Amino acid sequence: MRTLLFVATALLALAGLASCGAMQSQATKIDDRTYRIEGPGVPGGAEAPNRRTAERVCPSGYRVLDSTKSREGCTDGCIGAISTTWVIRCL
Repeated sequence: MRTLLFVATALLALAGLASCGAMQSQATKIDDRTYRIEGPGVPGGAEAPNRRTAERVCPSGYRVLDSTKSREGCTDGCIGAISTTWVIRCL
């Protein structure tokens, strides 16, 4: 009985983690030193995923050229998620 309860709890936890997709942003190269970083939908519009990706893409530093925020209407329970998009240039 305990094993069944543990398995059910683990499956629910995994479903909860996967409900809003991966919490990482994606970088797309625009030209030589310019990238567009599209962040995941995060409640409150946190920019930490974009910052981590920018530091990975530009280890010697970067400058944010443009920043936009848009509200997403997720159907899997992420209501109110705000995604951020940055355009950065590596220094």
